[in-house]
Amino acid sequence: MRLKKPEHEPEIPTSSMADIAFLLIIFFMVTAVFSATKGLDFKLPQDEDNKAPEQEEAVFIKVNPDSSVLVDCKPMYPEDILGYLQPKLTRDAEKPVILYTDAYAPYQAMITVYDALAVATVEEHGFKVKNISVPTQTEVAEYIELFGVNPFETRCEG
Repeated sequence: MRLKKPEHEPEIPTSSMADIAFLLIIFFMVTAVFSATKGLDFKLPQDEDNKAPEQEEAVFIKVNPDSSVLVDCKPMYPEDILGYLQPKLTRDAEKPVILYTDAYAPYQAMITVYDALAVATVEEHGFKVKNISVPTQTEVAEYIELFGVNPFETRCEG
């Protein structure tokens, strides 16, 4: 005599498994202790020096369409620029130098000024020009679009 095979396979009822898992999650969330006061401890420097740091503006060099050069709104020859920069860059070696060239200025005039800045060495001049910024015409146009004024053109007018 052969046994009859049951019509369905025996299975473990899991219909309430999701309910039990959900209840366990709720239980652990309610009983867990959260510490809201913990964080990172920062040791900030003491306010010993109340003197505000002296802040100097960048050195502004403009090359005009006629190849003339203005350094901080003063006419200057390219070979005289390093003598003007020496006291400023000896005091603050990271001082930015902005070299703005007018859109109609000859390219060679800007290269002459850039070369005059690049030849400065610590051994010969006592300083090196480390931070030369040359704004492109696109950057100037974007600035004008945003603020309505060319900051390099109005700098020496007032």
